[in-house]
Amino acid sequence: MLEIGVILAILIVAVLYSSVGHGGASGYLAVMAFLVVTPEITKPAALLLNAFVASIATFQFYRAGYFSWRIFLPFAVTSVPFAFLGGMIQLSIPAYKIVLGLVLVFAAARLAWKLSAGKEISDPPIWISLLIGALIGLLSGLVGVGGGIFLTPVLLLMNWSETKKAAGVSALFILVNSISGLAGTYAQVVRLPGNVWFWVMAAVVGGVIGSTLGSKKFNSLTLRRVLAVALLFAGVKLLFV
Repeated sequence: MLEIGVILAILIVAVLYSSVGHGGASGYLAVMAFLVVTPEITKPAALLLNAFVASIATFQFYRAGYFSWRIFLPFAVTSVPFAFLGGMIQLSIPAYKIVLGLVLVFAAARLAWKLSAGKEISDPPIWISLLIGALIGLLSGLVGVGGGIFLTPVLLLMNWSETKKAAGVSALFILVNSISGLAGTYAQVVRLPGNVWFWVMAAVVGGVIGSTLGSKKFNSLTLRRVLAVALLFAGVKLLFV
């Protein structure tokens, strides 16, 4: 019964996150935090699920015309190598719990708050994009996320992209960072449990559903706020329990 619950939770997380162009790593991490999964498994498992879902979201949003190489490339150039570096770093369990808890609390706030770009869209400065990409990449590899939960609000708050295009850019950003972080993690010879492929199948099904709806007309704000509450509880649990 526990395994079925995990699979259903991953399916729901994948639907909700992929609807806004995200891979869902923070949601998967929250599920595993509730189950007290060790960081040695938590990080690579979340990155693996993230990569599958983000690849689907990338295809759906790109096909719908919501993508910009001009925005994507400056952030990705530095984020990919730093995600690999972060994946190679093994934090102590107490330190990992604190960093992950803060990321989940931030993710909860991001999901609960509906962001949209202003009317005047401008191109992000190259040097700022490179710096932000490096910081997001390092944090992504350290914790086990793709970084879209950080990149999307930056793009929208700075008026560097409209909402749908930000989702499309974030989807590919998550994909490349997840692969890079996973490669760095596997440099530490980490082995995932065999049942992780059932989790992958659930994530793929959820990713197809969510990204299809998200690239069209689906408004998932209410459901995302429900998920935000779960992330908040998981984050608080890691920080204080």
